[in-house]
Amino acid sequence: MLTVNRNDKNPIWQQLLDQAIHNITTGKWPPGELLPPSRELALLVGVSRSTIQIVYEELFSRGYTITNWRGGTRVSEWGYKTQSSQTVIPQGPSAPELPLLNVAVDELNSWFRGKENQQVEIDFSPHEPYLDEHFRKIWRQSFLQASTEVDLTNWGYGNAYGFIPLREQIQRYLTFERGVHVDVDQIILTSGAHHSLDLIAQALLYEGETVSVEDPGFPVSWMTMKYRRMNVVPVPVDKYGLQVDYIHLQTKLTFVTPSHQCAVGVIMSEPRRQQLLQKSVQDRFWIVEDDYDGEFRHRGNPLPTLFSQQPQNTLYMMSFSKMVAPGIRVSAVVGPKEAIRQLAQVQELTYRHLPIMEQLTLAHFIEHGHFMRHMRRARNIYRRRHEAMTKAIIATGLTERFKLSGIETGLHMLLEAQEAFDEEVMTNLALEKGIRIYPLSQYCLESNRKGWVLGFAKVDEAAIEEGIFRLAELLL
Repeated sequence: MLTVNRNDKNPIWQQLLDQAIHNITTGKWPPGELLPPSRELALLVGVSRSTIQIVYEELFSRGYTITNWRGGTRVSEWGYKTQSSQTVIPQGPSAPELPLLNVAVDELNSWFRGKENQQVEIDFSPHEPYLDEHFRKIWRQSFLQASTEVDLTNWGYGNAYGFIPLREQIQRYLTFERGVHVDVDQIILTSGAHHSLDLIAQALLYEGETVSVEDPGFPVSWMTMKYRRMNVVPVPVDKYGLQVDYIHLQTKLTFVTPSHQCAVGVIMSEPRRQQLLQKSVQDRFWIVEDDYDGEFRHRGNPLPTLFSQQPQNTLYMMSFSKMVAPGIRVSAVVGPKEAIRQLAQVQELTYRHLPIMEQLTLAHFIEHGHFMRHMRRARNIYRRRHEAMTKAIIATGLTERFKLSGIETGLHMLLEAQEAFDEEVMTNLALEKGIRIYPLSQYCLESNRKGWVLGFAKVDEAAIEEGIFRLAELLL
Protein backbone atom coordinates (compact mmCIF):
# COMPACT_ATOMS: atom_id res chain seq x y z
CA MET A 1 0.00 0.00 0.00
CA LEU A 2 1.14 3.50 -0.75
CA THR A 3 1.36 5.92 2.16
CA VAL A 4 1.62 9.69 2.56
CA ASN A 5 3.92 11.49 4.98
CA ARG A 6 2.40 14.91 5.62
CA ASN A 7 5.67 16.15 7.19
CA ASP A 8 7.68 15.32 4.09
CA LYS A 9 8.74 18.42 2.10
CA ASN A 10 8.32 16.55 -1.19
CA PRO A 11 4.94 16.89 -2.97
CA ILE A 12 2.46 14.10 -2.25
CA TRP A 13 2.45 12.93 -5.85
CA GLN A 14 6.27 12.67 -5.77
CA GLN A 15 6.15 10.57 -2.58
CA LEU A 16 3.61 8.20 -4.11
CA LEU A 17 5.51 8.00 -7.41
CA ASP A 18 8.78 7.12 -5.65
CA GLN A 19 7.06 4.35 -3.70
CA ALA A 20 5.37 2.98 -6.83
CA ILE A 21 8.66 2.90 -8.75
CA HIS A 22 10.33 1.16 -5.80
CA ASN A 23 7.55 -1.48 -5.71
CA ILE A 24 7.93 -2.12 -9.45
CA THR A 25 11.73 -2.24 -9.61
CA THR A 26 12.03 -4.52 -6.57
CA GLY A 27 9.38 -6.95 -7.84
CA LYS A 28 6.81 -6.18 -5.16
CA TRP A 29 4.50 -5.32 -8.02
CA PRO A 30 5.43 -8.03 -10.56
CA PRO A 31 5.17 -7.66 -14.36
CA GLY A 32 1.58 -7.83 -15.56
CA GLU A 33 0.09 -6.90 -12.18
CA LEU A 34 -3.11 -4.90 -12.50
CA LEU A 35 -3.03 -1.67 -10.52
CA PRO A 36 -6.21 -0.42 -8.80
CA PRO A 37 -8.32 2.15 -10.66
CA SER A 38 -7.27 5.68 -9.83
CA ARG A 39 -10.54 6.49 -8.02
CA GLU A 40 -10.26 3.37 -5.83
CA LEU A 41 -6.56 3.92 -5.01
CA ALA A 42 -7.24 7.57 -4.15
CA LEU A 43 -9.80 6.49 -1.52
CA LEU A 44 -7.42 3.89 -0.07
CA VAL A 45 -4.51 6.32 0.21
CA GLY A 46 -6.60 9.30 1.26
CA VAL A 47 -5.69 11.69 -1.53
CA SER A 48 -7.49 13.24 -4.48
CA ARG A 49 -8.05 11.25 -7.63
CA SER A 50 -6.10 13.86 -9.65
CA THR A 51 -3.01 13.12 -7.53
CA ILE A 52 -3.21 9.41 -8.37
CA GLN A 53 -3.77 10.25 -12.02
CA ILE A 54 -0.54 12.28 -12.02
CA VAL A 55 1.31 9.27 -10.55
CA TYR A 56 -0.15 6.91 -13.14
CA GLU A 57 0.69 9.29 -15.99
CA GLU A 58 4.29 9.53 -14.79
CA LEU A 59 4.61 5.75 -14.50
CA PHE A 60 3.28 5.32 -18.01
CA SER A 61 5.50 8.07 -19.54
CA ARG A 62 8.61 6.50 -17.98
CA GLY A 63 7.70 3.03 -19.27
CA TYR A 64 6.93 1.38 -15.92
CA THR A 65 3.32 0.64 -16.88
CA ILE A 66 1.12 -0.01 -19.88
CA THR A 67 -2.52 1.00 -20.20
CA ASN A 68 -5.54 -0.40 -21.99
CA TRP A 69 -8.98 1.14 -21.90
CA ARG A 70 -10.41 -2.29 -21.16
CA GLY A 71 -7.59 -3.86 -19.20
CA GLY A 72 -6.69 -0.91 -16.97
CA THR A 73 -3.12 -0.10 -15.91
CA ARG A 74 -0.63 -2.94 -15.58
CA VAL A 75 3.07 -3.17 -14.71
CA SER A 76 5.25 -3.45 -17.83
CA GLU A 77 6.77 -6.83 -18.66
CA TRP A 78 10.31 -5.39 -18.66
CA GLY A 79 9.84 -3.03 -15.74
CA TYR A 80 11.24 -5.49 -13.19
CA LYS A 81 14.81 -6.85 -13.35
CA THR A 82 15.51 -10.09 -11.54
CA GLN A 83 18.21 -9.53 -8.94
CA SER A 84 21.29 -11.71 -9.24
CA SER A 85 22.23 -13.89 -6.30
CA GLN A 86 25.51 -12.02 -6.24
CA THR A 87 25.61 -8.28 -6.01
CA VAL A 88 26.90 -6.81 -9.25
CA ILE A 89 29.04 -3.71 -8.85
CA PRO A 90 28.24 -1.26 -11.66
CA GLN A 91 31.27 -0.48 -13.78
CA GLY A 92 31.43 1.81 -16.79
CA PRO A 93 33.61 1.42 -19.87
CA SER A 94 37.32 1.83 -19.25
CA ALA A 95 39.18 4.83 -20.66
CA PRO A 96 41.74 4.05 -23.37
CA GLU A 97 45.47 4.22 -22.76
CA LEU A 98 46.84 7.54 -24.03
CA PRO A 99 50.61 7.38 -23.61
CA LEU A 100 51.31 10.39 -25.84
CA LEU A 101 48.89 12.52 -23.84
CA ASN A 102 50.27 11.37 -20.49
CA VAL A 103 53.85 12.09 -21.55
CA ALA A 104 52.92 15.53 -22.87
CA VAL A 105 51.08 16.49 -19.68
CA ASP A 106 53.97 15.28 -17.51
CA GLU A 107 56.41 17.32 -19.61
CA LEU A 108 54.18 20.37 -19.42
CA ASN A 109 53.89 20.14 -15.62
CA SER A 110 57.64 19.71 -15.37
CA TRP A 111 58.15 22.77 -17.57
CA PHE A 112 56.00 24.90 -15.28
CA ARG A 113 58.01 23.55 -12.33
CA GLY A 114 55.19 22.68 -9.92
CA LYS A 115 53.26 25.81 -9.03
CA GLU A 116 51.78 24.04 -5.99
CA ASN A 117 54.90 24.77 -3.97
CA GLN A 118 53.92 27.73 -1.81
CA GLN A 119 57.30 28.20 -0.07
CA VAL A 120 58.66 30.33 -2.90
CA GLU A 121 59.48 33.92 -1.97
CA ILE A 122 60.86 35.07 -5.32
CA ASP A 123 59.68 33.45 -8.54
CA PHE A 124 61.67 34.30 -11.69
CA SER A 125 58.85 32.99 -13.88
CA PRO A 126 59.40 33.58 -17.62
CA HIS A 127 55.79 32.67 -18.40
CA GLU A 128 53.72 35.43 -16.79
CA PRO A 129 53.46 39.21 -17.31
CA TYR A 130 53.13 42.07 -14.84
CA LEU A 131 49.62 42.64 -13.49
CA ASP A 132 48.37 44.95 -10.76
CA GLU A 133 45.22 46.52 -9.31
CA HIS A 134 45.29 49.31 -11.88
CA PHE A 135 45.02 46.78 -14.70
CA ARG A 136 42.21 44.92 -12.94
CA LYS A 137 40.27 48.17 -12.44
CA ILE A 138 40.52 49.15 -16.12
CA TRP A 139 39.72 45.63 -17.32
CA ARG A 140 36.65 45.53 -15.06
CA GLN A 141 35.46 48.84 -16.53
CA SER A 142 35.80 47.46 -20.04
CA PHE A 143 34.00 44.29 -18.99
CA LEU A 144 31.04 46.19 -17.51
CA GLN A 145 30.76 48.66 -20.38
CA ALA A 146 31.08 45.94 -23.03
CA SER A 147 28.40 43.92 -21.21
CA THR A 148 26.06 46.90 -21.24
CA GLU A 149 26.63 47.86 -24.86
CA VAL A 150 26.60 44.41 -26.44
CA ASP A 151 23.81 43.55 -28.85
CA LEU A 152 21.78 40.48 -27.91
CA THR A 153 22.59 38.90 -31.27
CA ASN A 154 26.22 38.56 -30.12
CA TRP A 155 25.14 36.04 -27.49
CA GLY A 156 24.23 33.51 -30.15
CA TYR A 157 26.60 31.16 -31.96
CA GLY A 158 29.50 33.23 -33.22
CA ASN A 159 31.88 33.32 -36.13
CA ALA A 160 34.46 30.51 -36.17
CA TYR A 161 37.10 33.10 -37.10
CA GLY A 162 36.30 35.03 -33.93
CA PHE A 163 34.43 38.20 -32.94
CA ILE A 164 34.67 40.56 -35.93
CA PRO A 165 35.11 43.83 -33.98
CA LEU A 166 38.02 42.30 -32.06
CA ARG A 167 39.65 41.07 -35.27
CA GLU A 168 39.25 44.57 -36.68
CA GLN A 169 41.02 46.02 -33.65
CA ILE A 170 43.83 43.48 -34.02
CA GLN A 171 44.06 44.34 -37.73
CA ARG A 172 44.50 48.05 -36.85
CA TYR A 173 47.09 47.24 -34.19
CA LEU A 174 49.13 45.07 -36.58
CA THR A 175 48.99 47.77 -39.27
CA PHE A 176 50.06 50.73 -37.15
CA GLU A 177 52.30 49.05 -34.55
CA ARG A 178 53.90 46.13 -36.38
CA GLY A 179 53.76 47.08 -40.05
CA VAL A 180 51.73 43.96 -40.85
CA HIS A 181 48.99 44.66 -43.41
CA VAL A 182 46.26 42.02 -43.61
CA ASP A 183 42.53 41.68 -44.22
CA VAL A 184 40.21 40.74 -41.36
CA ASP A 185 39.64 37.27 -42.85
CA GLN A 186 43.37 36.59 -42.53
CA ILE A 187 42.98 36.61 -38.74
CA ILE A 188 41.53 33.81 -36.61
CA LEU A 189 41.18 34.01 -32.84
CA THR A 190 42.25 31.14 -30.60
CA SER A 191 42.59 30.47 -26.87
CA GLY A 192 46.38 30.42 -26.69
CA ALA A 193 49.51 28.99 -28.28
CA HIS A 194 48.47 25.39 -27.51
CA HIS A 195 45.16 25.91 -29.30
CA SER A 196 46.80 27.72 -32.24
CA LEU A 197 49.33 24.96 -32.83
CA ASP A 198 46.69 22.27 -32.48
CA LEU A 199 44.53 23.94 -35.14
CA ILE A 200 47.55 24.29 -37.44
CA ALA A 201 48.44 20.61 -37.01
CA GLN A 202 44.89 19.49 -37.77
CA ALA A 203 44.25 21.88 -40.65
CA LEU A 204 47.55 22.06 -42.54
CA LEU A 205 49.42 18.81 -41.88
CA TYR A 206 48.88 15.11 -42.46
CA GLU A 207 49.53 12.68 -39.63
CA GLY A 208 53.15 11.53 -39.64
CA GLU A 209 54.57 14.49 -41.54
CA THR A 210 57.85 16.03 -40.44
CA VAL A 211 57.89 19.17 -38.31
CA SER A 212 61.07 21.06 -37.33
CA VAL A 213 61.27 22.84 -33.97
CA GLU A 214 63.89 24.90 -32.16
CA ASP A 215 66.03 23.06 -29.62
CA PRO A 216 66.15 24.55 -27.01
CA GLY A 217 62.76 26.01 -27.71
CA PHE A 218 59.10 26.29 -26.80
CA PRO A 219 58.12 22.90 -25.30
CA VAL A 220 54.46 23.25 -26.28
CA SER A 221 55.50 23.33 -29.96
CA TRP A 222 56.81 19.77 -29.92
CA MET A 223 54.37 18.47 -27.28
CA THR A 224 51.39 19.49 -29.43
CA MET A 225 52.88 18.15 -32.66
CA LYS A 226 53.90 14.85 -31.09
CA TYR A 227 50.41 14.41 -29.67
CA ARG A 228 49.04 14.97 -33.17
CA ARG A 229 51.42 12.19 -34.27
CA MET A 230 53.82 14.30 -36.29
CA ASN A 231 57.46 13.38 -36.79
CA VAL A 232 59.15 16.09 -34.70
CA VAL A 233 62.78 16.91 -35.55
CA PRO A 234 64.83 19.22 -33.30
CA VAL A 235 66.92 21.99 -34.90
CA PRO A 236 69.80 23.46 -32.85
CA VAL A 237 69.96 27.14 -31.94
CA ASP A 238 73.12 29.24 -31.82
CA LYS A 239 73.83 32.94 -31.16
CA TYR A 240 72.19 33.85 -34.49
CA GLY A 241 69.01 31.86 -33.86
CA LEU A 242 67.67 28.75 -35.57
CA GLN A 243 70.38 26.97 -37.58
CA VAL A 244 68.54 26.78 -40.89
CA ASP A 245 71.01 24.31 -42.42
CA TYR A 246 69.82 21.68 -39.93
CA ILE A 247 66.14 21.86 -40.94
CA HIS A 248 65.01 18.42 -42.06
CA LEU A 249 64.84 17.99 -45.84
CA GLN A 250 61.29 16.64 -45.70
CA THR A 251 59.92 19.13 -43.20
CA LYS A 252 56.43 20.47 -43.86
CA LEU A 253 56.49 23.05 -41.07
CA THR A 254 59.17 24.89 -39.11
CA PHE A 255 58.34 26.53 -35.79
CA VAL A 256 60.48 29.53 -34.91
CA THR A 257 60.63 32.40 -32.37
CA PRO A 258 62.79 34.92 -34.28
CA SER A 259 62.16 38.13 -32.30
CA HIS A 260 63.25 36.63 -28.97
CA GLN A 261 64.15 32.96 -29.12
CA CYS A 262 62.18 31.03 -26.55
CA ALA A 263 64.65 29.96 -23.84
CA VAL A 264 67.98 31.15 -25.27
CA GLY A 265 66.62 34.64 -25.93
CA VAL A 266 68.73 35.52 -28.98
CA ILE A 267 67.38 37.54 -31.88
CA MET A 268 67.49 35.76 -35.23
CA SER A 269 70.01 37.56 -37.45
CA GLU A 270 68.89 39.08 -40.75
CA PRO A 271 71.05 36.71 -42.88
CA ARG A 272 69.57 33.74 -41.03
CA ARG A 273 66.06 35.12 -41.53
CA GLN A 274 66.59 35.48 -45.26
CA GLN A 275 68.05 31.98 -45.42
CA LEU A 276 64.96 30.59 -43.65
CA LEU A 277 62.55 32.48 -45.91
CA GLN A 278 64.32 31.32 -49.07
CA LYS A 279 64.47 27.73 -47.89
CA SER A 280 60.77 27.70 -47.04
CA VAL A 281 59.94 28.78 -50.61
CA GLN A 282 62.39 26.35 -52.15
CA ASP A 283 61.30 23.34 -50.06
CA ARG A 284 57.63 24.40 -49.80
CA PHE A 285 57.07 24.29 -46.05
CA TRP A 286 55.14 26.44 -43.60
CA ILE A 287 56.89 28.81 -41.23
CA VAL A 288 55.08 29.27 -37.90
CA GLU A 289 56.37 32.48 -36.36
CA ASP A 290 55.58 32.83 -32.65
CA ASP A 291 55.94 36.45 -31.57
CA TYR A 292 55.13 35.77 -27.92
CA ASP A 293 57.00 38.69 -26.30
CA GLY A 294 58.68 40.51 -29.19
CA GLU A 295 56.61 43.60 -28.39
CA PHE A 296 58.88 44.32 -25.44
CA ARG A 297 62.17 45.44 -26.98
CA HIS A 298 64.40 47.32 -24.57
CA ARG A 299 66.43 49.08 -27.26
CA GLY A 300 64.58 50.52 -30.23
CA ASN A 301 61.31 49.42 -31.78
CA PRO A 302 60.01 45.83 -32.16
CA LEU A 303 61.71 43.99 -35.01
CA PRO A 304 59.99 43.37 -38.37
CA THR A 305 58.16 40.08 -38.58
CA LEU A 306 58.94 37.23 -40.94
CA PHE A 307 55.30 37.37 -41.98
CA SER A 308 55.64 40.94 -43.23
CA GLN A 309 58.51 39.79 -45.49
CA GLN A 310 56.91 36.62 -46.78
CA PRO A 311 53.19 36.32 -46.04
CA GLN A 312 52.35 33.58 -48.52
CA ASN A 313 53.66 30.67 -46.45
CA THR A 314 54.11 32.16 -42.96
CA LEU A 315 51.67 31.84 -40.07
CA TYR A 316 52.14 34.58 -37.49
CA MET A 317 51.10 33.73 -33.92
CA MET A 318 50.43 36.61 -31.56
CA SER A 319 49.24 36.23 -27.99
CA PHE A 320 47.66 38.52 -25.45
CA SER A 321 48.97 36.29 -22.66
CA LYS A 322 52.16 38.33 -22.36
CA MET A 323 50.71 41.64 -23.58
CA VAL A 324 47.65 41.59 -21.29
CA ALA A 325 47.08 38.48 -19.13
CA PRO A 326 47.19 34.68 -19.64
CA GLY A 327 43.81 34.35 -17.95
CA ILE A 328 41.82 35.95 -20.75
CA ARG A 329 42.87 33.12 -23.13
CA VAL A 330 42.80 35.11 -26.36
CA SER A 331 45.40 34.74 -29.09
CA ALA A 332 45.42 35.10 -32.86
CA VAL A 333 46.89 33.38 -35.89
CA VAL A 334 47.50 35.54 -38.97
CA GLY A 335 48.21 33.98 -42.34
CA PRO A 336 47.18 33.46 -45.97
CA LYS A 337 43.42 33.51 -46.47
CA GLU A 338 43.12 29.89 -47.59
CA ALA A 339 45.19 28.59 -44.68
CA ILE A 340 43.18 30.61 -42.17
CA ARG A 341 39.97 29.37 -43.77
CA GLN A 342 41.16 25.81 -43.18
CA LEU A 343 41.89 26.61 -39.52
CA ALA A 344 38.43 28.18 -39.20
CA GLN A 345 36.80 25.02 -40.55
CA VAL A 346 38.56 22.90 -37.94
CA GLN A 347 37.63 25.47 -35.31
CA GLU A 348 33.98 25.36 -36.35
CA LEU A 349 33.90 21.58 -36.10
CA THR A 350 35.83 21.12 -32.86
CA TYR A 351 35.45 24.32 -30.81
CA ARG A 352 32.83 26.38 -32.65
CA HIS A 353 34.12 29.72 -31.29
CA LEU A 354 35.69 31.37 -28.26
CA PRO A 355 33.63 32.58 -25.27
CA ILE A 356 32.07 35.91 -26.24
CA MET A 357 32.67 37.98 -23.09
CA GLU A 358 36.48 37.79 -23.25
CA GLN A 359 36.35 38.85 -26.89
CA LEU A 360 33.91 41.69 -26.22
CA THR A 361 35.94 42.97 -23.30
CA LEU A 362 39.26 42.82 -25.14
CA ALA A 363 37.76 44.58 -28.17
CA HIS A 364 36.51 47.37 -25.90
CA PHE A 365 39.85 47.44 -24.05
CA ILE A 366 41.74 48.00 -27.32
CA GLU A 367 39.23 50.32 -29.01
CA HIS A 368 39.12 52.77 -26.10
CA GLY A 369 42.89 53.07 -25.83
CA HIS A 370 43.33 51.08 -22.62
CA PHE A 371 45.48 48.47 -24.34
CA MET A 372 48.09 50.88 -25.67
CA ARG A 373 48.22 52.76 -22.37
CA HIS A 374 48.68 49.43 -20.59
CA MET A 375 51.46 48.49 -23.01
CA ARG A 376 53.28 51.80 -22.52
CA ARG A 377 53.04 51.42 -18.76
CA ALA A 378 54.16 47.78 -18.86
CA ARG A 379 57.13 48.62 -21.12
CA ASN A 380 58.35 51.23 -18.63
CA ILE A 381 58.07 48.77 -15.78
CA TYR A 382 59.82 46.04 -17.77
CA ARG A 383 62.68 48.36 -18.72
CA ARG A 384 63.34 49.11 -15.05
CA ARG A 385 63.15 45.45 -14.07
CA HIS A 386 65.26 44.40 -17.03
CA GLU A 387 67.90 46.93 -15.99
CA ALA A 388 67.75 45.77 -12.36
CA MET A 389 68.17 42.12 -13.41
CA THR A 390 71.07 42.85 -15.75
CA LYS A 391 72.90 45.02 -13.24
CA ALA A 392 72.41 42.52 -10.41
CA ILE A 393 73.74 39.61 -12.49
CA ILE A 394 76.82 41.61 -13.49
CA ALA A 395 77.38 43.09 -10.02
CA THR A 396 77.33 39.70 -8.29
CA GLY A 397 79.95 38.32 -10.67
CA LEU A 398 77.66 35.69 -12.19
CA THR A 399 78.73 36.71 -15.70
CA GLU A 400 82.31 35.73 -14.89
CA ARG A 401 81.26 32.08 -14.64
CA PHE A 402 78.05 31.98 -16.68
CA LYS A 403 77.07 33.40 -20.07
CA LEU A 404 74.29 35.99 -20.08
CA SER A 405 72.19 36.24 -23.27
CA GLY A 406 68.77 37.33 -24.50
CA ILE A 407 68.88 40.76 -22.88
CA GLU A 408 67.75 42.96 -25.77
CA THR A 409 64.12 41.90 -26.03
CA GLY A 410 61.38 40.14 -24.11
CA LEU A 411 60.60 39.28 -20.52
CA HIS A 412 63.34 36.79 -19.73
CA MET A 413 67.06 36.25 -20.17
CA LEU A 414 69.30 33.20 -20.09
CA LEU A 415 72.12 32.50 -17.65
CA GLU A 416 73.93 29.64 -19.37
CA ALA A 417 76.28 27.16 -17.72
CA GLN A 418 78.69 24.57 -19.09
CA GLU A 419 77.04 21.33 -20.20
CA ALA A 420 78.74 19.42 -17.38
CA PHE A 421 77.18 21.69 -14.74
CA ASP A 422 74.70 20.03 -12.35
CA GLU A 423 71.74 22.21 -13.20
CA GLU A 424 69.14 20.18 -11.30
CA VAL A 425 70.99 20.25 -7.97
CA MET A 426 71.37 24.02 -8.11
CA THR A 427 67.73 24.47 -9.12
CA ASN A 428 66.59 22.49 -6.08
CA LEU A 429 69.01 24.30 -3.75
CA ALA A 430 67.65 27.63 -4.97
CA LEU A 431 64.12 26.42 -4.26
CA GLU A 432 65.14 25.56 -0.71
CA LYS A 433 66.32 29.17 -0.38
CA GLY A 434 62.92 30.43 -1.54
CA ILE A 435 64.01 31.16 -5.13
CA ARG A 436 62.36 29.50 -8.10
CA ILE A 437 64.48 29.42 -11.24
CA TYR A 438 63.68 27.63 -14.49
CA PRO A 439 66.29 25.18 -15.85
CA LEU A 440 67.19 25.35 -19.53
CA SER A 441 67.02 21.56 -19.79
CA GLN A 442 63.22 21.79 -19.51
CA TYR A 443 63.25 23.65 -22.84
CA CYS A 444 65.47 21.08 -24.57
CA LEU A 445 64.31 18.23 -26.77
CA GLU A 446 67.70 16.64 -27.49
CA SER A 447 70.09 19.48 -26.68
CA ASN A 448 72.37 19.12 -23.64
CA ARG A 449 72.66 22.85 -22.97
CA LYS A 450 72.37 23.87 -19.32
CA GLY A 451 71.48 27.03 -17.48
CA TRP A 452 68.46 28.94 -16.22
CA VAL A 453 65.74 30.93 -17.95
CA LEU A 454 65.13 33.91 -15.66
CA GLY A 455 61.99 35.99 -16.06
CA PHE A 456 61.63 39.40 -14.48
CA ALA A 457 58.13 40.59 -15.45
CA LYS A 458 56.42 39.66 -12.17
CA VAL A 459 59.29 40.51 -9.80
CA ASP A 460 59.88 44.07 -8.56
CA GLU A 461 63.34 45.62 -8.52
CA ALA A 462 64.04 45.00 -4.83
CA ALA A 463 63.06 41.34 -5.10
CA ILE A 464 65.14 40.95 -8.28
CA GLU A 465 68.26 42.21 -6.51
CA GLU A 466 67.61 40.02 -3.46
CA GLY A 467 66.89 36.95 -5.58
CA ILE A 468 69.98 37.33 -7.78
CA PHE A 469 72.13 37.95 -4.69
CA ARG A 470 70.89 34.70 -3.08
CA LEU A 471 71.35 32.85 -6.37
CA ALA A 472 74.95 34.11 -6.68
CA GLU A 473 75.72 32.82 -3.19
CA LEU A 474 74.71 29.36 -4.33
CA LEU A 475 76.31 29.36 -7.77
CA LEU A 476 79.65 31.04 -7.08
